[in-house]
Amino acid sequence: MRAVVITKPGGPEVLEVQEVEDPKFGDDEVLIKVAATALNRADTLQRMGKYPPPKGASPYPGLECSGIVEAVGKNVTRWVVGDQVCALLSGGGYAEKVAVPGVQVLPIPHGVSLRDAASLPEVACTVWSTVFMMSRLSPGESFLVHGGSSGIGTFAIQIAKHIGARVFVTAGNEEKLRFCKELGADVCINYKTQDFVKRVKEETEGKGVDFILDNVGGSYFQRNLDSLNVDGRLFIIGTQGGPIAESNISCFIAKRLTVQGAGLRNRTTENKSVIVSEVEKNVWPAIEAGKVKPVIYKVFPLSEAAEAHRILESSTHIGKILLVR
Repeated sequence: MRAVVITKPGGPEVLEVQEVEDPKFGDDEVLIKVAATALNRADTLQRMGKYPPPKGASPYPGLECSGIVEAVGKNVTRWVVGDQVCALLSGGGYAEKVAVPGVQVLPIPHGVSLRDAASLPEVACTVWSTVFMMSRLSPGESFLVHGGSSGIGTFAIQIAKHIGARVFVTAGNEEKLRFCKELGADVCINYKTQDFVKRVKEETEGKGVDFILDNVGGSYFQRNLDSLNVDGRLFIIGTQGGPIAESNISCFIAKRLTVQGAGLRNRTTENKSVIVSEVEKNVWPAIEAGKVKPVIYKVFPLSEAAEAHRILESSTHIGKILLVR
């Protein structure tokens, strides 16, 4: 099969399509003929040598895919050859075939194309596990998501609005903010021209928001704490603004704040199985009802993975970037 290989740690130019061996699959796994995969920031970190795949995972990038079941292990009962599916991966999506535990496979939601479904597993599992399973965002609460025009952001806006939250977003230009508004965001903040802490306080009568989903990390840490309401929760899923922060921790006590962080890739199969099951039960109906839709920015062939990475790292995109066979 063909796969995108990281020839050495470095920039997008190190990505090359090569002929490699087909993946082997175990008794509890499904072999998928990949139709499409979606880019994630973790892929760029892996390319630079900063985020190696877990032990036993495919060495090729790609944390989600859609495709057709080509073979199943003897212990797999739900899926059969020919099923159209999408899946949460530990790696290997940038290839023509990938092996994945059967419990991490999802049906294609009704109304979503096989190609576009590749954009859903990673964002849906990330947002549902952090915002709802762990931090329990509830109807009527206020929710700030940084990077509202990203794949995570565009999904989070829609599902949070669907459950009845008031949604705040930050983004870097007016085009992105307009798009976030169209998706349902209530308060849109240009972080380049506005102080998001001040704007949050103005919009909440000085209280702050109840929950923040943050992919920036160190440079936003204290400002995020200042933006939270009493009993507020901050969940960190990335460190694009650096991993180091200095903080006045008295606000933790005064406002009873909770700060958490988590990734998805290195969780156990058993833990991912629980998340995938909850996503199918809670998120897929919202997608099938048209309340949450995939947001696709651009589609590239596997051979143009390097260009796709350049666009992702430029942050000019809105939503997800896909690679197709």
